[in-house]
Amino acid sequence: MPRKRALSGHARALLAALAAAGRRWSYGYELSSLTAIRSGTLYPLLIRLEAQGYLEAQWQPPAAVGRPPRHAYRLTVAGYALARAEAAASGRRSAPAAGRRAGEAAS
Repeated sequence: MPRKRALSGHARALLAALAAAGRRWSYGYELSSLTAIRSGTLYPLLIRLEAQGYLEAQWQPPAAVGRPPRHAYRLTVAGYALARAEAAASGRRSAPAAGRRAGEAAS
């Protein structure tokens, strides 16, 4: 089912970070650090993207004794397709503006 609404800048940044991670699982704190998205925005976004089928999530056992389990995320096939489409659309949106700036600088 095609998306009806454009993705937010936060969603695009999150998809780009997850796409860069490849098939490796990423944790919320790591994603927050990479994207500068605060937890109050990040976690609802992760939940929504998972519910829409763009992410898979799993609980992973503690890395050390006494630490809690962590929720990890990675893109699904549909998520990779969305990330690629958004990256391509973003490139198309910024190319005309960059061309105008270059043209203005040359005048």
